[in-house]
Amino acid sequence: MTHQPQQSPQFFLTAPSPCPYLEGQLERKVFTHLVGGRASELNDLLTQGGFRRSQNIAYRPACENCRACVSVRILAGEFKQDKSMRRVWNRNRDLIGNIHHAEPSTEQYSLFRHYLDARHNKGGMSEMTVLDYAMMVEDTHVPTQIIEYRRRGPDSFITKKGEGELIAVALTDMMGDGLSMVYSFFNPEHASRSLGTFMILDHIQRAAAAGLPHVYLGYWVEGSRKMQYKIRYKPQEHLGPKGWERQD
Repeated sequence: MTHQPQQSPQFFLTAPSPCPYLEGQLERKVFTHLVGGRASELNDLLTQGGFRRSQNIAYRPACENCRACVSVRILAGEFKQDKSMRRVWNRNRDLIGNIHHAEPSTEQYSLFRHYLDARHNKGGMSEMTVLDYAMMVEDTHVPTQIIEYRRRGPDSFITKKGEGELIAVALTDMMGDGLSMVYSFFNPEHASRSLGTFMILDHIQRAAAAGLPHVYLGYWVEGSRKMQYKIRYKPQEHLGPKGWERQD
């Protein structure tokens, strides 16, 4: 019997588990695998439909009694920095982001470990080993890049590279209609730089310069303080029952 490859992805549903964002809530996710020659196309379609990528899995919330998770994307071409964002941008003018293939390094993992220990030592990622980190970066079948942020050097205008210590890292998917920020981390000892904000601003500028309309930030969770930062970047769109709706 001739085997016919499946043309449509198969979707699966996770069992209920405690929600990491809202106390007392249970979360469930629907997910599928991103593999094969159509992985990039499928990732674009699913991301536009509210999914997120983690390694070779695309997932989205499918909670029975809660709809707090809302997919957010920034309209990069229309975005204007407010006063506090301009201060963050100017504070980090000495940094430059250099693009690499999605390949892990010991320097990246050392920074990642420092970030988790300082900011998320009780989170679900707190026990990630160097091999777990390598899988997070490498296990992708879609166009993915690592952006490493370092201080500018005297020849950065020629080399397009920073020099010195690694200060921040972003793992980013390149899509047909924008950039999707998969995960980012930074040196917590540079808290005054507001590096999380800076990396989002940098991605907005990169998307706009490339003529890409969107920067995908994942989920804003209403009622979760640690997710409130995502709705600062206006204009943006939220995915609802009627599709993507503008928020100014």
